Amino acid sequence: MFAPPGAYDRVITIFSPEGRLFQVEYAVEAVKRGAIIVGIVCKDGVILGAEEKAPSKLQDQNFSWKIFQIDDHLGVAIVGLGADARILIDQARIYSQSNRLIYDEPIDTEVLAKRIADLKQVYTQHSGVRPFGVAMVWGGVDKNGPRLFVTLPGGDYWSYKAAALGAGSEAAVEVLEAKHRMDMSLDEAIILALQCFSKVVEGKLSSDRIKLAVIPTDTKKFRRLSPAEVDAYIAKM
Repeated sequence: MFAPPGAYDRVITIFSPEGRLFQVEYAVEAVKRGAIIVGIVCKDGVILGAEEKAPSKLQDQNFSWKIFQIDDHLGVAIVGLGADARILIDQARIYSQSNRLIYDEPIDTEVLAKRIADLKQVYTQHSGVRPFGVAMVWGGVDKNGPRLFVTLPGGDYWSYKAAALGAGSEAAVEVLEAKHRMDMSLDEAIILALQCFSKVVEGKLSSDRIKLAVIPTDTKKFRRLSPAEVDAYIAKM
């Protein structure tokens, strides 16, 4: 089957002559335009951070979440289309609880990231659908220790020591490459995450814009940092 000229960017199931799927690339562009998210692994746990920008001062700030708890030991930060992320997060929670019911143990971070990546990939090869326009940073502490994975719109998933996605993420990645160490404490990793945001976010950092969550290796419990805690870390930075 030959596609008419110009149809490669309208149909997900047709490759361009260069071997590209334009709809997947457009989904990646949606991710690149989203507010930045950061994930960091250190010896003491995992940190997830996000810049949350409410589209209006009238909007309830409690409904601009970009960091979500999936299970006691596992969370995710999202960038891109929030509606697409919501569906994947609901599915991830089902996978996680099913794993506890069947195997009587928490799901591994990699297993969950791969399952969501598999679901994303399915939506790149069927007509009548489009790719999920969202990238996700999965952080958790399981039997393998603290882990961090990134899933992309095309169904790729990768393990990272530290990652940044979204608008301005190139500057944040430079900070991570220069300063990240696996032997960092949890406090040091939080400061590093804030340093990444300071390179990207316009204006002064505050808990109104920056949200953080941690999963320490000692407790293996996902916990959101309160606004007071975030402001205290910003002051230290």
